[in-house]
Amino acid sequence: MVTMAGAGRDCSIANALGVIGERWSLLALREVLLGERRFDQIARNTGASRDILSARLRTLVERGVLAKVQYQERPPRYEYIPTEAGRALRPIMLGLMEWGDRYVTDGPGPTRWEHDCGAELHPEMVCGHCHAPVLPGTMRLVRLGQVR
Repeated sequence: MVTMAGAGRDCSIANALGVIGERWSLLALREVLLGERRFDQIARNTGASRDILSARLRTLVERGVLAKVQYQERPPRYEYIPTEAGRALRPIMLGLMEWGDRYVTDGPGPTRWEHDCGAELHPEMVCGHCHAPVLPGTMRLVRLGQVR
């Protein structure tokens, strides 16, 4: 379990940001979830400098978001595979993309996903119990992290 040190509210959002909340970490994760697994591909598609990207990938591996797997012995070469924790970030990444398409990007978003039903995918949050959409006014706070 990860917790952020220092003052402020106990918060899982802050804890998550301590692992993935940096631009190059999120862009590297985007590439891996899109199927780009090798360092050079990730560097090319993110625009990150090699030293920064190396540090971010190392952190993602250390925190269990990605696994570093050797695919060639001579010379040794590695690829990055999403772990269960990394794959669990897919809906978060899709939601962030949807938000960026709607509120930040001018014109249509540059990347589109299609659902198996054939429709363009627009992720929606639903209750894990009843599967009803989670809309304003349909949820309530039952516990709030303490401020230290």
